[in-house]
Amino acid sequence: MHTILILGGYGNFGKRIVESLIHLDNLDILVAGRDRKKAEQLTQQLSTSSTATLTPVDLDINSFSFEAQLEELKPNIVIHTSGPFQGQNYRVAEACIKLECHYIDLADDRRFVCDIATLNEQAKAKNVLLVSGASTVPGLSSVIIDHYSSQFNTISSIDLAIAPGNKAERGEATVNAILSYTGQAFDVFSQGEWRLAYGWMDARKVDFGDIVGQRWLANVDVPDLELFPSRYSVKESVRFQAGLELAIMHLPMVAMAWLAKVHLVKNWAPLTKSIVTLSNFFLKWGTDQGGMRIIIKGLDKNNKAKTITWSLYADNGIGPYTPTLSTIIIAKKLITGDINLVGSVPCLGLFSYDELSAHAETLGIYFKEEIIG
Repeated sequence: MHTILILGGYGNFGKRIVESLIHLDNLDILVAGRDRKKAEQLTQQLSTSSTATLTPVDLDINSFSFEAQLEELKPNIVIHTSGPFQGQNYRVAEACIKLECHYIDLADDRRFVCDIATLNEQAKAKNVLLVSGASTVPGLSSVIIDHYSSQFNTISSIDLAIAPGNKAERGEATVNAILSYTGQAFDVFSQGEWRLAYGWMDARKVDFGDIVGQRWLANVDVPDLELFPSRYSVKESVRFQAGLELAIMHLPMVAMAWLAKVHLVKNWAPLTKSIVTLSNFFLKWGTDQGGMRIIIKGLDKNNKAKTITWSLYADNGIGPYTPTLSTIIIAKKLITGDINLVGSVPCLGLFSYDELSAHAETLGIYFKEEIIG
């Protein structure tokens, strides 16, 4: 019997992870969070179709008794979905090391994910695996680029973009994370050197094709911007952007970024609740169709120009499942013993493209590729 504790288990991503694991045998899923009633509601809702045992747990990662409660629960794996991760410390991860249980989080905060390696020696000493960033980035994105990188002799640029549908469910933690760097400067590898970019600026409109079509994009600060230039020996640039489907929502965000850049506003994050409430007014417009696109450019094995465009598409409201794919695949591999790695690492290439495709297909998420050269 394996025990998996999911922190934020009834939240936007947590509940989707629970849904994806309930059909496994010999599994006890602890649905944890500060609101026990919400945990109980989810476990009751899913219990009739579950072969796993579902248990609601009242647990606050910021409480004085958190570590003692964790020790009492004795999980084999802890999945941490309780964002925002901006400004969080490694209290949960360190508790997992002490209690000798594996740890996975869905963080997309650049510093949180990249600096998880500071716990590497401690994790190795306890023979546990700590994985940070088991989300769309860098978990899923690195697997895609790993899959295609063997076709290149040299990679000159990587351009990543995410375009969620307006009707996709959005949590306060995600919005808070975006607002925390809106208009703030961060380092990007561009034109062969490190330069400054600003969150939610450099707006552009691109065509994702298929069901998604044209969408607005702007700069987003993610771990990939720091990890990928060296991982793939990129010669020119790594760019990551995301956007809101409705121009009436996206373009005001660009204006907000400008206000923060010129220091007329210090930080938009304190207005998270108000902005989420306002954005919900627009839920009846737009679609539930979202996508992701990765463009890799460089020279092939014959030193001829090559461009690979990989796209992900999700409709019928399944887009929010995409950030959970990496965590679910890694959790299942830990349960079956198919991962032998120990240590504390960013989520880079921890599963195969085939594993990703198989799981995405069960959800109705599909991929397309275009290869030129």
